[in-house]
Amino acid sequence: MRFVWLLFVLCYVSFSACQKEQEKNRDKDILGKKELTTFLIEMYLAEARADNLPIPKDSAIKLFYPYEQKLMQKFQLADSSLKKTYQYYGDHPKEMEEVYDALIDSLSLREQRTTHE
Repeated sequence: MRFVWLLFVLCYVSFSACQKEQEKNRDKDILGKKELTTFLIEMYLAEARADNLPIPKDSAIKLFYPYEQKLMQKFQLADSSLKKTYQYYGDHPKEMEEVYDALIDSLSLREQRTTHE
């Protein structure tokens, strides 16, 4: 039984080490998990605000685009970097799942705070 436990621990440690090595090898243009989560939260909130404006959808999209550009400047993110980031996380679904788990938790917490105020 100890052997099985030891084998499990060794596999877990080696898997964790490989994952950390992947993060180290990630291109500098690619946002980390925390940065991407923060960026996506801001994007989703801005999109929700634009959707709730009492104007036609195409007008809301026109208003949203400049804000999206401002947000990209705030994060010092070029279009090419954003594409690389989406490509990277598309190729690494487990990491993308972690980003979206954090995103959902953050948005749920914000929703709870606003409903209790």
